[in-house]
Amino acid sequence: MEEHAELYRARLHDLSWFMRVLNESIARQANQEDGVKGRFWEGRFKSQALLDEQALLAAMAYVDLNPVRAGIAQDLQGCEFTGIARRIRNVARTQAQRRKPADSSRVTCHVSRSRSSTSADHASETGKLRSEQHLKSLQPAPLIPFDPATRFEIAIPFAFEDYLELVDTLGRCIHPMKRGLIPERTPRLLLRLGMETEAFVAQSASMLKSFGPVIGAPDSLCELAARKRKQRVRGIRVSRAIFNRKAA
Repeated sequence: MEEHAELYRARLHDLSWFMRVLNESIARQANQEDGVKGRFWEGRFKSQALLDEQALLAAMAYVDLNPVRAGIAQDLQGCEFTGIARRIRNVARTQAQRRKPADSSRVTCHVSRSRSSTSADHASETGKLRSEQHLKSLQPAPLIPFDPATRFEIAIPFAFEDYLELVDTLGRCIHPMKRGLIPERTPRLLLRLGMETEAFVAQSASMLKSFGPVIGAPDSLCELAARKRKQRVRGIRVSRAIFNRKAA
């Protein structure tokens, strides 16, 4: 038993093991639904460490704008399966619930929980992979809150309004069919973090590919290189172009 316990403890912090199990289950379900065999994913996952707030912001904006760049969404609300679209829907839902009577809101929440639990029980009893319809009925995990005042230990250190402004601005500047002009005004979040607007817009389509296993401002990359006794870190040139402005 102790050997099994040690094995599973090791797996709990093994990102490669987790991704292998996750990818395998999704590939099996997708192949079963499509009636095909073979590999489902193009390649292995990519893991990059985010060293500072600038790196976190760059990675979030890159991921949230993927559907826009791929031409499958025309606005942030249409970016299905992204955090920013879910946050926008949550804000709209909260505003709508505030306008409804309290009793109606309670009934809606009660029905939603019942449906979710029924779907989960059905899937666990059959032992089969859950269908997309069942997965949509499950209650999603809560998103990490935005907290510019850093009152919470685990939170995104920006204001959601500022992040929304930034991603909306980038979405208007970068489009798969027609590239727009850089707006005259600079989003407040870029000013606060000392990031160059033009370089950020130019690099955001391939931001994560320009860096190696770590992403961060020049000082963070140099500090990491010194700790690991390396002469250079991949991405330092891009980092200096994007993150080298003095923070406001």
